[in-house]
Amino acid sequence: MILWKEWGLDQALLKAWQKGIVLTGLSAGSICWFEEGVTDSYGDQLEPIKGLGFLKGSHCPHYDGEEERRPAYRRLIKEKKVKPGIAADDGVALHYIGQSLHKVVCSRKAASGYYVHLDGTESRETRVEARFLGD
Repeated sequence: MILWKEWGLDQALLKAWQKGIVLTGLSAGSICWFEEGVTDSYGDQLEPIKGLGFLKGSHCPHYDGEEERRPAYRRLIKEKKVKPGIAADDGVALHYIGQSLHKVVCSRKAASGYYVHLDGTESRETRVEARFLGD
């Protein structure tokens, strides 16, 4: 992200997005579009990271694929270290049109997305049903 900004790639991507060009990414490549996310790309634990901010809130991929993801994301939201946002199980794609979540699809029958938010002083998740693209 630092190099993207140093090289001006962030502005080129923003212009592409504003023109309606489809932007995509897996894992860290999906985190980058949001204001914030949860990463293990540096350090020895899951930590907050700033994204490009094209999409509001935070994002956490691998929600069911890595044992520590779900509790870490919920804790970071509870501690207000990242904004509330959306998590995605492995095999889930989040389709946004502009700032709005348009559709959630998956390649695994049990996979889903989740809105994770604060409810008083606790973090809560609301399942977002994903449409299975198989059979």
